[in-house]
Amino acid sequence: MQRKASGLLSGLVCLALAVSCDSKAVFDEYKAVPSKWHKDSVASFNFKAPDTTQNYNLYVNLRNTNDYKFSNLFLIVELNYPNGKAIKDTLEYKMAAPNGELLGTGFSDIKENKLWLRGFKDTFKFNEAGDYTVNIQHAMRNNGEVNGVEELEGITDIGFRVEQAQ
Repeated sequence: MQRKASGLLSGLVCLALAVSCDSKAVFDEYKAVPSKWHKDSVASFNFKAPDTTQNYNLYVNLRNTNDYKFSNLFLIVELNYPNGKAIKDTLEYKMAAPNGELLGTGFSDIKENKLWLRGFKDTFKFNEAGDYTVNIQHAMRNNGEVNGVEELEGITDIGFRVEQAQ
């Protein structure tokens, strides 16, 4: 009986540690991608501004499989403020090491990537209370081609995350 109680206790401790490690997340949401991410498909995330006096880090989160064949990823990310102001960036992220091995965390064929959007140099402050929207779209092209990749393979989920800065 004592063994069962200590096993239950250690399980609860592990669960509490796992939950407490993610306590700085203010917003964290994923959208599933159908079999391929179409170039015109936009993942939108709507959220209320957290405390406007605090500092935050903003991330784009991606899950990808070995079917992702590029070493980088170009995204168009738009941050829409409550007053109608919008900031749109084209961002490039490294997705593979020089030897072709995909970056990210995970033990299976699915890798998770936590990519900086805002906060890596200076922390981000939500200077307006209200509803924000983040739109994420891929902007991949094959080398030497003008037209973008119509359907991007290997991305399974697109996410957006807001964390309280340390």
